[in-house]
Amino acid sequence: MRKKKPAHLLTDVELEFMTELWVLGEGGVRDVLDRLPPERNLAYTSGATILRILDDKGFVSSRKEGKTLIYTPVLEKDAYQTRSLQNLSRTLFDDTPASLVARLVDDAGLSASDLEDIRALVERRLQDDGDDPRD
Repeated sequence: MRKKKPAHLLTDVELEFMTELWVLGEGGVRDVLDRLPPERNLAYTSGATILRILDDKGFVSSRKEGKTLIYTPVLEKDAYQTRSLQNLSRTLFDDTPASLVARLVDDAGLSASDLEDIRALVERRLQDDGDDPRD
């Protein structure tokens, strides 16, 4: 039996459509399909089904303009990235974000520049937390 994905996460094809909607801001089926690589060659009805599912899951809202449904992302990309990372940390890294970061740093083939960027982000975060008057 196939396990159903949690409704708070996107399938690969849903993420592909959401990525295009995040860039567009809003759009109809044809707008999204026109942004996909030509080799995807999805039928209009397939695109309409995917956007309807996104609407059903609450990732987009829709409104009618003439005969066309226009879809608008309800969830911002940053919020979805946070949700996905929290899920990844919880399900694959035993809810230890440091393990997730360690795996990324150790195995991702990061350049020295990438590592310096990560160091700068961590140092800035530590400094910001140290400046928090609530501490």
